[in-house]
Amino acid sequence: MSTTEPDPTDGVAVRGAVGDDLTGILSVGHRTWLATYEPIAGPEYVAMGLAKWWTSDVVTDAIRKGRTLVAVDGDDVVGVATFGPQDDAFVLWKLYVLPGHHGHGIGSRLMEAVVERALESEHPRITLSYLEGNQQAARFYAKHGFVETHRETPGSGLPESVWMARDLKAGDSA
Repeated sequence: MSTTEPDPTDGVAVRGAVGDDLTGILSVGHRTWLATYEPIAGPEYVAMGLAKWWTSDVVTDAIRKGRTLVAVDGDDVVGVATFGPQDDAFVLWKLYVLPGHHGHGIGSRLMEAVVERALESEHPRITLSYLEGNQQAARFYAKHGFVETHRETPGSGLPESVWMARDLKAGDSA
């Protein structure tokens, strides 16, 4: 996996995650999930998601498989993207940037790196989902060329999952 040089405007670099990033990745997950999902889906959903998708075992497995990218500011992980195959699809599972780092292009740089990985693995499209009510995610993904494909209703009073896709072609970037 390639490493990007730090952006001269903010000193943040995007690269493949390594084992030493585990604590920082978990911190990003815990800090962003609380801020993002508690207002939309409540504290029980946040607790369930953290226990299911943001444990040391789950994150370590994704790092070992080369499916996690980090945005680092010096030694601090400030953003995370996790991706991987599901059936024939290339899925962006996670893309989170610490709130204090929003608006600096870090999410876009993570997205660009994910697009590169999808193209390298010869996948023709990327799919993802976000929770209905997460307007920041809806705007970000639409800006990056994703279009809604369908919705899933989980029941139990939880918001719908909005699924989106973006078709890729050689030479694409975020």
